[in-house]
This record gives sequence, structure tokens and C-alpha cells, in this order.
Amino acid sequence: MTYEAVIGLEIHAQLSTQTKIFCGCSAAFGGAPNTHVCPVCLGFPGALPVLNHVAVDEAIRAALALGCRINERSIFARKNYFYPDLPKGYQISQYEQPLASDGAVEFDTAGGRRRVGITRVHMEEDAGKSLHEGFSDSDRKTYVDFNRSGVPLIEIVSEPDLRSASDAAEFFSRLRGILVWLGVNDGNMEEGSLRCDANVSIRPAGATALGTKAEVKNLNSFRFLQKALEYEIARQIDLVDDGGRVKQETRLWDSAANVTVSMRSKEEAHDYRYFPEPDLPPVMVDANRVGAIAQAMPELPDARRQRFVSEYSLPDYDAGQLTQSRALSEYFEDAVRAGGAAKAVANWMMGDLARALNERNAGIAESPVPAVRLAELIGLIDKGTISGAIAKTVFEKMLASGQPAAAIVAAEGLTQIDDAGRLSEIVADVVRANADAVAQYRSGKTGALGFLVGQVMKASGGKANPKRVNGLLQEALASEPSPAGS
Repeated sequence: MTYEAVIGLEIHAQLSTQTKIFCGCSAAFGGAPNTHVCPVCLGFPGALPVLNHVAVDEAIRAALALGCRINERSIFARKNYFYPDLPKGYQISQYEQPLASDGAVEFDTAGGRRRVGITRVHMEEDAGKSLHEGFSDSDRKTYVDFNRSGVPLIEIVSEPDLRSASDAAEFFSRLRGILVWLGVNDGNMEEGSLRCDANVSIRPAGATALGTKAEVKNLNSFRFLQKALEYEIARQIDLVDDGGRVKQETRLWDSAANVTVSMRSKEEAHDYRYFPEPDLPPVMVDANRVGAIAQAMPELPDARRQRFVSEYSLPDYDAGQLTQSRALSEYFEDAVRAGGAAKAVANWMMGDLARALNERNAGIAESPVPAVRLAELIGLIDKGTISGAIAKTVFEKMLASGQPAAAIVAAEGLTQIDDAGRLSEIVADVVRANADAVAQYRSGKTGALGFLVGQVMKASGGKANPKRVNGLLQEALASEPSPAGS
């Protein structure tokens, strides 16, 4: 029997606020254990939560970017379960009345355009972190760090619209890109500020009923998500083909063994005994607040990619590369506004500049060559002041010194030689010194012209105008009589 996978994702994203969702403690990563805590986030009796309004605004921004409807009234609830890193014995979350719902994300894949529905975006607090290793007595004890307790999260729940592990990984990547673009999440999966749970089931191809799902928890990379889903889909197919039944359970991905392993039976909503949080009033979001946030939203990645294609006549590939991040796309437009030709700017950014940044393990914001100075370099090429070959040398010196291109060209005498008289002398010398290549060219082997151009460029220290050299060489070679019989 042929099966198809049915996949939905639950993505937890930490909001980029300075303080936690219900108290004034720092939400920054990396503090000494149990130092970013207070009676509220530790759940001390009598300590009352107060909602962080900046977190609400950031959650609304994310939901709008995902095409969601912002609900005028949403309610926090207590999600009850017992675990050592949950100090209150419950998590403040949203359930029946979330902040936002009914959105969608569209993206292109090798198999065509995909649309993934967004069921809901709701707010909640994070739990602490149980530390099971790294201590001398870890074989006997578990330590708990509550610094993350109360950190503001949004949970983005997708519809079960994904049908392959690769599409799920691509969707997660696109969603991360949107959140980072907006600045509501830093996208750092290693630090846990973005993580994913995947619900996956199988069913006979063509069937409409959903199969029994397993949930794979806490996947913190696109690669792990794809590999975990590939394994889990194959596991479920093998199980059913052998006459077994898939159990509804929560599983973990073992990246060392490349398998999912059973963690516990999967809870239902009633197992958490949700009820409205009595210490927090409903969250009321009026149309004016939503409108103001929407008005201040930046152009989103997909829209900017399409605009780059239409406005700057860039190939779709180039536009896609330049909209990998908001900072990258802004650098491109800054360089174009400063006078750089769009395609030339794109080529430099995707080529020499990308290589230089990779070597320095730096992002575009740390580029030693600002956008305006890259545009100035391209302008020197366009004016004929320097050749493309010399431009690469100048660019390397710009990286090392931080100086503008014009200053480097002037100081080191790198101006392109365009004078016909000087170039004719060099061409004549090269023709005399390379009789074999000249003979090959005149016998019909036109590829020899490239060798001769290279010799002229070498003799001029790379400063000769290549177009002028090409013309002068052809004139010189044509002025001699062709060998007999040619």
C-alpha cells in the first residue's frame, strides 16, 4: 500500500523583549543559573503576574506577518502539569481564546507552490530548564535553572497541511526567516529561542481521515526536523505494514542514533485541566492598536523578493539570495541608491563580499565595506577608471584598510590605462614576442586572441582597458598579411 504523511508543526518562538512576560526579570540568555528570577517567575505564593505589553505588540506583529486575524479578546489560561522545571505547577498559556488565528504561509518548493495554514498564534510563558548532566553528581541528581521561567513565547500552530519531511523543514525555515526579519525573535535555535514540535501521522494515499499521530518534541534545527520526520514516517509505515498500530505518544529525536524514541503517552487537552487564569484580565486588542502595528510593519521577505525582480530586473535567484535577511536586502538597496548598478551590486554581494564575510564569520552588518563604498567601487569600473580585474585588488585593500576605493586607486596608481598610444606600444611588443600565438590566430584559431589579451594585461600590470586592448589587438593582427594558403 502507498501511504502519505500528514504533518503539522508547533513552533515555539521567544519574543525579543528585554524582560519576561509577567515580571521585570531579564529575559536575556546566558546569565548565571537562577539569577534572572523573582517571586513572580518562581511562583511564590501571593506574587501576582502583570502582562508585558511589549510582548503583546511583538506577538501581534508576528501574527500579522503570518496572515492571521487578531482577536479582539483573548484569555490566558492555566495549563496544569507537574514537572521539576515548572515552579508553579502550571504554565500560563492561552487555549480556547488565543491572541490570533486563521493565517497562512505560502512558499515555493521544488514540487511547486505550498500553502500551509496557521491555526493559531498564542502567547505563553516558558518553563525553566532541567540539567541532567555536567555535574559531579549528575548520576544521582537533576539540577534546575529557572532563568528561562517566565520568558515570553508565542506558539505558532500550523494546520496539518505538510506532506513531506523536506517541505516541513522548508516551512520551518521560512517561518524563522519571517520572525527574524520582523525582529520579534533572534532565530537562535542553539540557545533555545526557537524550537519546534512536529505532529506526524500516515494514511493510505487518497484517504481523507487522519491517522494516529505521534509528536516529536524539541527539534532545534531544520536538519534534525527533516531527519526526525523521515525516520518517523518510515517507522510508522513499517509498523502498519507489519500489522501493528501507531500509538498516540510523544517521542524524542536521538541525533546520535538517528532514531526517535518513545518518551511518554501523548496528553490530550483535558489532561492539562485548562481553566482561565484568575490573576490576569482578558487581553483586549482594539482595531486602532492593530492598525498602528500593521502600519509600522516592514515590507516582508516574499514581497521584497518580488519587488527586487520587478523594480531592479534581477533574476529570481539573485532576489532570493538578497532577501535571505532584512539587513542583506537593505544593504543592497543602500548600494543601489548610492549609484551602484543593481546587477553589479548583486554580483559583488553574492561573490566577493559574501566570501569575505564568510572568512571573517561575520554578517552583513559587520561588513568592513559599507554599501556606499561598494557603490563607489562599482562606479569606478563603470567610468572606466579601473578594470574589473583591478577592482578585485582594490576591494581586497578596502577590506583590509577600510579606505574608500578612489583613495586606494589614487595612492597606488591603479588607474586604468586607456590611452590608445600607450596601449598600442604594449600591443606591438606582445605581438612581436608571441609569434606562435599570432600565427595560430591568423591560421583561424581565434582562441589565441584570449592568450594575447592576457599577455597585454600582464604587461600592463592589469591596468589596461580590456575592451580597448581587444580592439587594438584585432587591428594589429589584421594589419599583417595572412600567410599563404590560409
